[in-house]
Amino acid sequence: EGGGNMAASGEGAPEGLCGPERQGAGGLALLGLAPSAPSCPHGPALLFVKTSQGKEEGRRFYACSACRDRKDCNFFQWEDETVSETRLAAREEYNRNHQPPFTHRQNVERYKNFVLLPLSKRRFCQQCQRLLLPAEWEKHSDHQFLCDISTAQLKSPSQLLYPLENKKTNAQYLFAGRSCQFLLDLIIDLGFRRVLSVGTPRLHEMIQSKASQEDFRVRSLLLDIDFRYSQFYTEDEFCHYNMFNHYFFGGEAARETCRKFLYQGSGERVIMVTDPPFGGLVEALASSFKKLMAMWKETEKEGHNLEMPVFWIFPYFFESRILEFFPSFSMMDYQVDYDNHALYKHGKTGRRQSPVRIFTNLTPSMIVLPVEEGYRFCAVCQRYVSSGNQHCEICNSCTSKDGRRWKHCVLCKKCVKPSWFHCNNCNCCALQNHTCEKTDAVCFVCGKAGHKRSTCPSLSHT
Repeated sequence: EGGGNMAASGEGAPEGLCGPERQGAGGLALLGLAPSAPSCPHGPALLFVKTSQGKEEGRRFYACSACRDRKDCNFFQWEDETVSETRLAAREEYNRNHQPPFTHRQNVERYKNFVLLPLSKRRFCQQCQRLLLPAEWEKHSDHQFLCDISTAQLKSPSQLLYPLENKKTNAQYLFAGRSCQFLLDLIIDLGFRRVLSVGTPRLHEMIQSKASQEDFRVRSLLLDIDFRYSQFYTEDEFCHYNMFNHYFFGGEAARETCRKFLYQGSGERVIMVTDPPFGGLVEALASSFKKLMAMWKETEKEGHNLEMPVFWIFPYFFESRILEFFPSFSMMDYQVDYDNHALYKHGKTGRRQSPVRIFTNLTPSMIVLPVEEGYRFCAVCQRYVSSGNQHCEICNSCTSKDGRRWKHCVLCKKCVKPSWFHCNNCNCCALQNHTCEKTDAVCFVCGKAGHKRSTCPSLSHT
């Protein structure tokens, strides 16, 4: 769900900064967050290394943590270069100039004044994506704006704001009402009373809108890189946060807000729900989530062997990458769908079924999926699965990942998609009209045979 869209400075990085998944003769490996990393407007930069086919590790460099497209943030610095005082000063000034026009505290004060205005004087500038006070109308006179902003609209900012849809930078696709309601019902049924909403503004919004109901006990804290939400939420309800480098823009005060929220007083159990941009680097996300989980653990006086409960919402084809960093996680069959995404919709309205799933460290049998939406309980696997996901006696598991019934291949010794067939040339299952792998194919990164680029042992991980 979450997003953000700010520019950043830079001086000429290698083209196509897209992480280790980048196609071609080589790639980029993420080395992580260095203690003395330089900063861009998105916080501390991440350290990368360029890898070339069959060659030794290349030169290391820093690049923006949040933006993988240089058009959005072209910050770049070689790790071993000496940066002059003049350039450092220019960079600091650039970073200052590319911060939001108001602080969070100023936005909270502006909101208090805005709600006191009569309906006829409540305006929202669509161009600047900002609530306007009457004294500011003149400055925005040639902009498009919405009038008569109601209390209901103020309580649903995700519908008032334009979604940020740059797939590599923020990919702010918002949960459909069905998925949002399911998640909230599930959270309540599991006994959680606090939700750390990391990049899930619509879930946070739904929780906030019900807060005034007498019997509603759930609270939420939104961590998101989209600073526009600071116009609608107090400093106890929203923290400006970059989930790719675990950076709180509000400094120690915001970090403390998060730490206090994670403290489980009087049995108020906490769960983290996160829905990162699908183009984001899994290593960077996993590193930040581990730090949030460690923050929770510091506040926890009992059960030191436990992990903070998590729902990580991500496409099923990232399963192996997520499990690499979180072996305790498992993937649920529930299909999460989005309002403003043509493909990721439930049922027949989208062009195909959503590939987005819930990864969690909770016991799978606890996650009850709605039978009326086509899910059933598998007594052998002890979890809810899609009705099309048939249990394979050979694998002893419900093996389908995409909702269709998969078939077992005796030669591959595993279940595969129904559209795949065993290819004797490749010695594995693939689409019928695929191009066969050459027998002498080698890894793009190290030049050796026997494995692909994505599993190359020479790639550095966080």
